[in-house]
Amino acid sequence: MTEQPISYERPQGVDPTDPRGALLHTPAPAPGAAALPPDGSGTTTCGKGGKGTMGGQGAAGKDAAAGPEAGSGTEHSQPSASTEPDTHRPRPAPESIPAQPGAEPRPERGPGGQERRAGMAVTPGRPTPMRRDGDRLRFVGAATRRIARGLDLDEIVMGLCRATVPTFSDAILVYLRDPLPVGDERPAADRIMLRLRRTDRIPEERDTETGFAALALPPPEPGELTAELSASVGDMCEVRPGGALAEVLRGVRPVFADNPAARAALPELLGEESTLVVPGGQRAVLAPLRGRRRVIGAAVFLRRPERLPFENDDLLVAAQLATHSALGIDKAVLYDREAYIADELQRTMLPETLPRPTGVRLASRYLPAAETARVGGDWYDAIPLPGSRVALVVGDVMGHSMTSAAIMGQLRTTAQTLAGLDLPPQEVLHHLDEQAQRLGTDRMATCLYAVYDPVAHRITIANAGHPPPVLLHLGGRAEVLRVPPGAPIGVGGVDFEAVELDAPAGATLLLYTDGLVESRLRDVATGIEQLREKLAATAQLTGPDHPPPLEALCDEVLDMLGPGDRDDDIALLAARFDGIAPSDVAYWFLEPEDAAPGRARRLARRALSRWGMEDMSDSVELLVSEVVTNAVRYATRPVTLRLLRTDVLRCEVGDDVPQLPRLRQARATDEGGRGLYLVNRLARRWGATRLSTGKVVWFELNRS
Repeated sequence: MTEQPISYERPQGVDPTDPRGALLHTPAPAPGAAALPPDGSGTTTCGKGGKGTMGGQGAAGKDAAAGPEAGSGTEHSQPSASTEPDTHRPRPAPESIPAQPGAEPRPERGPGGQERRAGMAVTPGRPTPMRRDGDRLRFVGAATRRIARGLDLDEIVMGLCRATVPTFSDAILVYLRDPLPVGDERPAADRIMLRLRRTDRIPEERDTETGFAALALPPPEPGELTAELSASVGDMCEVRPGGALAEVLRGVRPVFADNPAARAALPELLGEESTLVVPGGQRAVLAPLRGRRRVIGAAVFLRRPERLPFENDDLLVAAQLATHSALGIDKAVLYDREAYIADELQRTMLPETLPRPTGVRLASRYLPAAETARVGGDWYDAIPLPGSRVALVVGDVMGHSMTSAAIMGQLRTTAQTLAGLDLPPQEVLHHLDEQAQRLGTDRMATCLYAVYDPVAHRITIANAGHPPPVLLHLGGRAEVLRVPPGAPIGVGGVDFEAVELDAPAGATLLLYTDGLVESRLRDVATGIEQLREKLAATAQLTGPDHPPPLEALCDEVLDMLGPGDRDDDIALLAARFDGIAPSDVAYWFLEPEDAAPGRARRLARRALSRWGMEDMSDSVELLVSEVVTNAVRYATRPVTLRLLRTDVLRCEVGDDVPQLPRLRQARATDEGGRGLYLVNRLARRWGATRLSTGKVVWFELNRS
């Protein structure tokens, strides 16, 4: 859509040095053509605060509908040559804007059809009132469109400034409440503070006699104009209850600077130490900015003394500009609050940081569907499990809204709880399906749950209607894993199946949601094949013996998205399998007997000696003895002891008792209860995890 030119554009043949601003001039009537009739013969005039300018579309529509009977065509037409008298009735004066005290009188029609202002004769060719009214309507339409294009606060305020300067005013100052109220929220403080948000002015050389600033300085550069104008007024002002500024803001309607209330309010708004000289007469307008429920600021429109002053109809223009700007600012503040809530909700629903489990490296990405839909139902997770295993989860709840994000958060929490119970992947999906049915009948989601064991170099995968993962081997070959598709979560009454596959060291597993491979331009199968080819091509860049870095690999995968491929949000989880070599693992079974702690100390000492870690023997033997002693005291089946050598030394002791040990402070008379206290003081980290067959107590020590 082509935008209408903003008002007050200068037509051809007009002297550019004319000091009457940018008002359009009506060409002088040709010889022999009938001029517009004088008052009383049907000419449309504007009375005191005439309604012809901004009385709404109704007034303008009546003028246009009058047609030939009104003696004039559209606002772009030439004066009619008809000699018949015009019977068009004069428009009544508006009721919305009262006459301002001290306001200049409207132009009057003298003999011969010429205008005169304040006793001065005006030559033919001055703009007629109807012509100026059309200019104002076009200007307001173009200005409001420019203001409405802004989405955030700065864009709206900038749109107001750029639309009004220099067409409507020579300078503008915009003040907004600090902080801005949001919706129905009541301000936290009783005081109302206004902060100067933005200024703008015509890039002309300053004149100490006719300019705004009463400072004899050299002409500024164009980029310094806004800063110079901002420096001449106060940055903050307080609206004193019962003061002149409060009364003007409460009145909502724009007022001229020569209004008694405005004369007292402007020094309060601009600051007592302001060096800005407000031009006299009707060359300054103070317009309150009122949102839906309260005043949120004020705008000051200024004209230079050499330019025509504002007219009463210009108050209606200022009111329209202030209203549209205030409503736009209200919407922008609400939008910013909703976007902030959406971002915070999505951020808390997804992992803040990924864990660093033994034998696997992780990287992730999340992209919302669009800027206007910052939350969605896609999620990913990595959950450490007993035995140095890790659960990899990726899911997608139907939709990308607040509701989808809430359902996603509940399912993610449920998955974490089920993973803590060390349930098989298919059992986890079964319980998630039951949870989704409890949340509602239309709560549908897809999910893929995988458990990686770095010691066995195996991965177990169960799928619930999710796209299959892609495995990138060390040599550069990428394959789509064949896993049972399963039914989505929330269908109910469906069994899930798990498969166990090899996870060789150096391979990379990529889990993703359908937003990465499906769009309006391609189906899922085509997208998965493109993803496989992208992974293979990326691996070729680093060579067959060096897998690509995880972070760079995720970025390369997202680069495959084209302009029309962002129909849904995207969750991406990449896992690099390093594994744990068999030579770095020591594993034993211990009978639950009194001699078990001593045997555990000897086995640990031998393993440390084989690994060249004899300097850690004392602390490891002490902690192993304490943990094994607690295990054999209550166990009825053999106790397991495992040592893992990675970047840290990890010890795991498992038994068949489900009760988890708890750290407590032993009294001086107690014979026991100090084992976990020693573990807590000497170990780098420690913990206990409940299993389906009992529990595992583990601790880690830094390698010296």
